[in-house]
Formats: sequence, C-alpha cells, structure tokens
Amino acid sequence: MSNLKAINEEINRLRKEKNAVILAHNYQIGEVQDIADYTGDSLGLSQQAAETDADIIVFCGVHFMAETASIISPHKKVLIPDTDAGCSLADTINLKQLKEWKDEHPGAVVVSYVNTTAEVKSETDYCVTSSNAIKVVNAIPEDKEILFLPDMFLGSYVAKKTGRKMHLWPGECHVHAGIRPKDIQKMRDERPKAEMVVHPECGCTTSFLYHSIKDEKSTADIKFLSTGGMRKFAEESDSDEFIIATETGMLHSLRKDNPTKKFYPASENAVCEYMKMITIEKVLRSLQEEIYEVKVPENIAHKAKLSIDRMLEISALD
Repeated sequence: MSNLKAINEEINRLRKEKNAVILAHNYQIGEVQDIADYTGDSLGLSQQAAETDADIIVFCGVHFMAETASIISPHKKVLIPDTDAGCSLADTINLKQLKEWKDEHPGAVVVSYVNTTAEVKSETDYCVTSSNAIKVVNAIPEDKEILFLPDMFLGSYVAKKTGRKMHLWPGECHVHAGIRPKDIQKMRDERPKAEMVVHPECGCTTSFLYHSIKDEKSTADIKFLSTGGMRKFAEESDSDEFIIATETGMLHSLRKDNPTKKFYPASENAVCEYMKMITIEKVLRSLQEEIYEVKVPENIAHKAKLSIDRMLEISALD
C-alpha cells in the first residue's frame, strides 16, 4: 500500500477500531503531523498522554517522549513507530553520571529538561520543558542549590531570566546547537521586517543573552519561545513574516495554521534525523501489528513520575 490517501484511510480505520490516539511532535514530517490527533511540544504531548482515554497511544516523536507517556499512563499501550528514534541531547547524560553529580552537590535540587531518559528522570526533583522551565525554577526556594540538566543553552537562558545561580550540565541538542548567531544575523539582514523567533535550546541563545546584557536594544525584538509558544505567537501576531530558529519541522504546522503568513527557517540545516525516522508507513505498521511497545520498569517509572507530576502541577497554576 503506497498511496497516501489509502494509508491514511487505513490508519483512521484502525485508530477507531483499536481506540488508539496518535500524538506527534512539532518536528515530525508533515504527513505524520497531518494524521495525528494532537500535534504539539513536549509539555502539550505529556498533558495529552495524561488525559487521553485511548487504549493505545502511538507516539510519533523520539524515545524519551514515548517513555514519558508510558510513565504517565502505565496501563495504556504506548507504541513508537521506530525504536531507533533517539535524542542526541538525552544521550549526553546517564544515570551514573547524574548520581555522581548529585554526590558532588548534596542537598541540591535537580531540574531536568524533559529531554532525558526515564532513568535520569527517576533521580530528578523537577522535570521541565522549554515552555515552563522558568516557572518551575521560580517555584524552587531561593536558598536551594540547583543542578540543571542536560541542555546548557536552555539552562543559561533560564538562569538569566530568573536571576538564579545554577550548575549547568554541558549537554546540547546537535540540531539546535548548530543554529549560530551568524545564521540569525544573516536572515535578519535579508528580511528586516520579519519577526525573529528563537527556541531557547539554540546555540545562538547564550550569545544573544550575553549581548542583551550589554545592549538590550539589539535583542529586544527577539522572541525566545517554546514550539508551543511559537504557534501561539504566530497566530496572534499582526506580522506577515517570521524567521524561525528551531528544527525545520516546526514550519509545517506554522504554515498550516497561518496560510496567509510567511515563515523562514533560520537555518535550512536544522534537521533532526531522529525525528524524521518516523514515516506514515511506519505509523500504519505500528497500529497494524501494535509495535513497538515502550514500557518503563515499574520501580523506575514510579520515581520518574514524581518529577513529571511536579512539572504538570506547577504548569497548571495560574
């Protein structure tokens, strides 16, 4: 079956027959985003996984995201269409490394970006996403030492915005780290009227934060937003043009939601090969054969869920 329409029809039939829901991250290919019941950022997908009454969750994203869904919904079958869909950022720290880091800072509060393995989450006090990291850190008592992992760019951004001193793990997303200040400047020179929107994970973020201290006017018009924040901002903005500094898959949903507006990538090379591993054919096979199930061991899942629950509770506060 190679015809896209036929594949979509079969996915829709199986989805109804098996009471399944398809969740897709904003960085997935367009065909996968279009077939999903819900497309969003890490926080949005976590919330949908928690709220769904489906028996099966087909998670179109990378492995740690499917783990998170399994932790939140342990009695549901969570499937990932390709088990090789990993994350270069999550791979920068493992359980052993985190335990050693904690031993060096006894009593410190561990704040982990959601882009981490279930094992790392099990040794974490608070999980965060790029959309709620500032809110979560602000909720931690000021006298507490903070270990922030694994993304140093997001951590630097949060430290600047909250004024908190934090120890940062030297990890990075290879895609976002590849977006440099020169890429941003080039696009701004070419399209001076376009809104500049940057994901806090980007390699340009720390540089821009440094310059904002020296010259606030030079960075005042740059919006640092999560992917969910980007969608909301683009919809509400009066501007017609936007430069988007994040993984290029984000442009699909932005263009789909705002057909009269123009969106340009800050870098055409900002492509995550892991996110692009999942295809519409793999989504169909996952539903047909109910593969590949992601299941987190109960002892790890129980501990990891505490950090995720704290994140969701703080995110729900006004």
